[in-house]
Amino acid sequence: MERLRRLFYQFLEGLLVLTLAGMCVMVFTNVVLRYGFNQGLVVSEEMARFFFVWLTFIGAVLTFREGAHIGIETVVQRLSRRGRLVCMFLSNVLIMVCGAIFCLGAWQQLEINATMYAPVTGLSLAWVYGIGMFTGTGVFLIALSRAYEVATGKVKDEDIAKFAGDLLPDDVAEALKGVAK
Repeated sequence: MERLRRLFYQFLEGLLVLTLAGMCVMVFTNVVLRYGFNQGLVVSEEMARFFFVWLTFIGAVLTFREGAHIGIETVVQRLSRRGRLVCMFLSNVLIMVCGAIFCLGAWQQLEINATMYAPVTGLSLAWVYGIGMFTGTGVFLIALSRAYEVATGKVKDEDIAKFAGDLLPDDVAEALKGVAK
């Protein structure tokens, strides 16, 4: 199961690379054509926008998985282990509620916009609004997994410390070791 999960996240990271590369190629090509040849690719602007939306929403899931979203650890750092666990559980439940609402809203938007089409490519706008369901579901499932780990006592001390902001990222810790010498 863990191997499958790791492969899934690697696939998402690869998809991010492809969407970013696609955006760069399309925008760069369009700039060269406009300024060098006084022409342009209208489709590149629209597709770059689509790719940017996908890049942002897929990136949000990966960022949440890594715990890299903005958090306020000032209060949590002062709590005991039990208090940290309670906060960790409650925050994940709240995130699950937000993820479910986000997914539901994306579904409603998808139904509204599925019959609308992008002006240049003719693609259904479901391709834009549908990614919200992926993001809401992804965030919901990650938060559910974390809440389950806390509720069953399977959460690692490292995860609790990271949640409370007690751990430095590995690259910063390594850099500080070099400065301390």
